[in-house]
Amino acid sequence: MTVKRPPWSVVIVACLYIAVGVLGFAFHLREFFQRSSFQYDIVEIELTEFLAFLFGVFLLRGANWARWGAVAWMAFHVALSVFDPFQKLAAHVVFLVLISWLLFRSDAAHYFRPTPKT
Repeated sequence: MTVKRPPWSVVIVACLYIAVGVLGFAFHLREFFQRSSFQYDIVEIELTEFLAFLFGVFLLRGANWARWGAVAWMAFHVALSVFDPFQKLAAHVVFLVLISWLLFRSDAAHYFRPTPKT
């Protein structure tokens, strides 16, 4: 049985998603404990940070659904940025395009193809 190695583009994106997930989760968890009353928005934020971590881990494992999830996660941030200052929206759009390009290059597409079972 041969193990497919992820291309550098997938490793970079996966590591970024793992880092964003872990650091974002820790940062917002601190906010959770500083609030005097429970607010549901922090749960939603923590869920998105956990998803980033999850997508990063499964990108490294070659799960095609994680590739699509990572792009959808970034598209969600673009949608949230529509009402923010233009610079934030532009930054999110640039990240979306870059992540999409890195995850859908031919070497990455080959990595995410299922291996035939014999």
